[in-house]
Amino acid sequence: MAGKTEKTPEPVLLSGGNPRIAKGYSDAPVQAWIAAAPGWKSEAGRRLDALIERSVPGVRKAVKWNTPMYGVEEGSWFASFHAFDRYLKVAFFRGASLDPAPPVGSKHKDVRYFHIHEDEPVDQAQLADWIKQASRLPGERM
Repeated sequence: MAGKTEKTPEPVLLSGGNPRIAKGYSDAPVQAWIAAAPGWKSEAGRRLDALIERSVPGVRKAVKWNTPMYGVEEGSWFASFHAFDRYLKVAFFRGASLDPAPPVGSKHKDVRYFHIHEDEPVDQAQLADWIKQASRLPGERM
């Protein structure tokens, strides 16, 4: 019909507001995840993605398990992030080897987390340093 536009369906959000995005290997699914993230999490994801790109030229990207993943070698990942109700959880898969280690522990001895909250400033220099360090460590095969 002339004049009628199709409405793009809203992305499905999983518990905590994490977008459901089809698995894919490239920048496109990561950008789809970022665009679908609700509210402030979309902008925080965009800034985090840009920081990772600046810190690790040529970084590989994918979305697996509804989570943006970042790596240097194919099939090997050094970091990811995931949306929860009140924060973005940045995972460093070899985070226990970073100096200093990110502040939040995990049930997995090697993994450490950093949480990004809506109203708290992020130490961009520290986050970039963790990203650079993590990219130089052996990645996690998933």
